[in-house]
Amino acid sequence: MQIFTVGGAVRDELLGLPVQDRDYVVVGATPEEMLARGFKPVGKDFPVFLHPKTHEEHALARTERKTGQGYQGFSFHAAPEVGLEEDLARRDLTINAIARADDGSLTDPFHGVADIEARVLRHVGPAFIEDPVRILRVARFAARFTDFSVAPETVELMRQMVVRGEADHLVAERVWQELAKGLMEAKPSRMIYMLRECGALARLLPELDRLFGVPQRADFHPEIDTGVHVMMALDHSAQQGYGLPVRFAVLLHDLGKGLTPATELPRHVGHEARSVMLVEELCARLRTPAGCRDLALLVARHHGDIRRGPEMSAATVTKLLENADALRRPHRFRQLLDACACDFHGRLGWEDKPIPSPELFLIALDAIRAIDAAAIARSCKDASQIPQRLYDARVVAVKKALAPPD
Repeated sequence: MQIFTVGGAVRDELLGLPVQDRDYVVVGATPEEMLARGFKPVGKDFPVFLHPKTHEEHALARTERKTGQGYQGFSFHAAPEVGLEEDLARRDLTINAIARADDGSLTDPFHGVADIEARVLRHVGPAFIEDPVRILRVARFAARFTDFSVAPETVELMRQMVVRGEADHLVAERVWQELAKGLMEAKPSRMIYMLRECGALARLLPELDRLFGVPQRADFHPEIDTGVHVMMALDHSAQQGYGLPVRFAVLLHDLGKGLTPATELPRHVGHEARSVMLVEELCARLRTPAGCRDLALLVARHHGDIRRGPEMSAATVTKLLENADALRRPHRFRQLLDACACDFHGRLGWEDKPIPSPELFLIALDAIRAIDAAAIARSCKDASQIPQRLYDARVVAVKKALAPPD
């Protein structure tokens, strides 16, 4: 029995990056031998075991065979006679198909080390085309390794997979899982551009694909269409280190512009309402977690309002804070402001300019939260008067807080 470190741990060591998780492949062993050595079985589809002390995953060397459509359409064969190179051959990219033995020696049958040195993402072999998840993984790795290019022959295989309909068999949970990981990479726009280049974006996220080529407002740079603007805003969210809910909301904030009638362009009247509708549909289709969905809906609905903050009356500011549930969910409201700042900075020449409204809304919110709502409620003989009295008090407080100094 031989144990090798494989995959991302070897790749990241060669790149000089910190290793987050280590995976191991075991050659020449049976499940019974693993159990006898104290390993705990966890695999459902194929034999995977946890080390009795480190709890790191150890998988028996295996081969796989295509049996149907989609990423679940495979049968696996794990046996002592399956060699290391056979196991590496089933992997997606050459940089992930390198193994390291205990003595430090490398097994690199597909020249992954050379591709690391050349900064190229390249598929291992023709079997790449059998698993549609690999389309998403390549796009995600492009977003992580920003100085790597994708080999033209790999892009061509990805296109073939889309044409053959393999991408249509991806289940919602897996699409969301890979999308969420890609959004948290260093340059998430590269994931979206890669998906678009191979045609997968139009199949998986057609609402987003439609934005490319749609002009922005006339007062913006004409060379920056809506799709490019969203990508610039998305990368700004990554540069600021924002979490997944903010990045996802930025990605979806302008979806409605893809449905603007051609006769109205470059104006986008009412696009917020269309954006909300499309965000709801997309999140339902991908089964997006509630936190990401709710913030995306909030940003789609209010990002234009936030930008117009300095022009708003105290009453309008108060109403927006109430509609955004800012009093009960101040953290989420802060996330809304962060996403709107990314929208503001996602344009040429505006990258370093301060967005004028966040402090305005936060000052207003603090003023409202300082109001003694219980005292107002006690002063009302008729309970039905409480909402209006409370709103009036909030407007007065906001007006006072936002009034210019004498």
